[in-house]
Amino acid sequence: MAISRILGPDGRPIELDVLGEEIAAPSLTGIRQVWHGTVASNLTPQRLSSILENAAQGDAHDYLTLAEEMEERDMHYASVLGTRKLSLVGLDVRVEAASDSVEDVRRADAVRALTASAEFGEMVAHLVDALGKGYAVSEIVWDRSGREWWPNFEERDPRFFRFDPDTGRELRLLDEADTFHGLPLPAFKFVVHRPRIRSGLPIRGGLARLAAPAYMCKAWTWRDWMAFADIYGLPMRVGQYGPTATKDDIGKLMAAVANLGSDAAAVMPESVRIQFEQAASVAGAGDFFDKLAAFWDKQISKGVLGQTMTADDGASLSQAQVHQTVRLDIMTADARALSNTLQRQLVEPFCTLNFGPGDAPRLALVVPKPDNTSALVDALQKLVPLGLSVEQSVIRDRLGLPDPDADSDVLRAPAAVPLPALNRAVNVETVPASISAPSYLDALAETMAERAGGAVDAWTERILAETAEATGYDDLLGRLSMLLTELSLDELGQALADGFSAAALAGQSDVQDEGDA
Repeated sequence: MAISRILGPDGRPIELDVLGEEIAAPSLTGIRQVWHGTVASNLTPQRLSSILENAAQGDAHDYLTLAEEMEERDMHYASVLGTRKLSLVGLDVRVEAASDSVEDVRRADAVRALTASAEFGEMVAHLVDALGKGYAVSEIVWDRSGREWWPNFEERDPRFFRFDPDTGRELRLLDEADTFHGLPLPAFKFVVHRPRIRSGLPIRGGLARLAAPAYMCKAWTWRDWMAFADIYGLPMRVGQYGPTATKDDIGKLMAAVANLGSDAAAVMPESVRIQFEQAASVAGAGDFFDKLAAFWDKQISKGVLGQTMTADDGASLSQAQVHQTVRLDIMTADARALSNTLQRQLVEPFCTLNFGPGDAPRLALVVPKPDNTSALVDALQKLVPLGLSVEQSVIRDRLGLPDPDADSDVLRAPAAVPLPALNRAVNVETVPASISAPSYLDALAETMAERAGGAVDAWTERILAETAEATGYDDLLGRLSMLLTELSLDELGQALADGFSAAALAGQSDVQDEGDA
């Protein structure tokens, strides 16, 4: 579709020629370099406070570097943050047309093709990096070589951007032309994800800012723990030399004692000896460092996942289910925020460029809700026969079952037994088609009476006879009790069972006839 003029969200015309160019690419020299020094090494409270304060004032370079290094150095932080990221990356994408019109359905199909591409999935995997750093940016390089505008995505380092100094909310591109304010980002050119983890300035909303103090304290704990293990974890090596030992002998002994820690071998004169003393016993000191490191891990888990059950603590199934519900709330909020970003900054530009102004389909990342399928099926079995109407598509979605194809083999409810088979079930001849339903039911009742007649007559005769001979109420009860040992109920019970089966089959046949009609 040929488009000559499009207005962006701010009401200004879109520069179509810029859409196919890379404007935020890195360079070997200049303000957007790919190489950065370390920040996390020898981190102190004063240094951390300065980094966080500078980020809040607009200079977030060192903070973003620290956030990156925290994921590289702390395995626990990397694990829990990766869990939260991957929970979004693995979600299914649902695209709903704005209406049932042909044009809206066509737009929805095009967006579904876009979301099914590998490039889209990789772009989403990059955008979730915003959870730790506060924002993530992907540049769109539009390809016009085909019949439609097709987006290609380039990951951009968050350090290539900064928030404007006036509001702290508008993300701008760092450039030599304006190193302080930066350049405004062209519309339809970038996908900028800023998760709404907390209110306030976006740069203060990343999880790395929350976890940084715990990371620093844990790093100290780890360093002290290793120093403790180095001092107290190995046996003391004591060298002994006699009064005749020379300075050369003493020097060789010192070198041997030092080398035993790593080489486990040494050559010494015969006049010197080395003894290994048991390491000093410091009861509970090692456990102190273990518990301190575990404490900070739990604080990180609470900040990132909202709980510690699935990351640190094992407990009962009921407790785990409660904590999983908390995580589900967080995942739902993250998915909603990312869906809104993709909707505004990708789906709407894609549809506008390819189809012109109009209603764009709605994109949503679908968070699966845990369902009790047994309770659902049990409720349907009870409520549907009472008249509850339920769409099959809704139940298939709840159970995770796709709609069947028109020509596929499907499982169906057992077919109702036709009337001739019903007649054979109760040993009556086939009822002619001319007989109406009430007449057929009368014939069925007569047949059942004949089947049960013999058993009923025998019981009736004996009951009347015992009643006539009984001398009183207690005597009658005794006589009737004796009948249970003399007469059989099997024939009567079988007749009644046949009657119930025949009635049920007749009901199914009536329902089938009504459906065919």
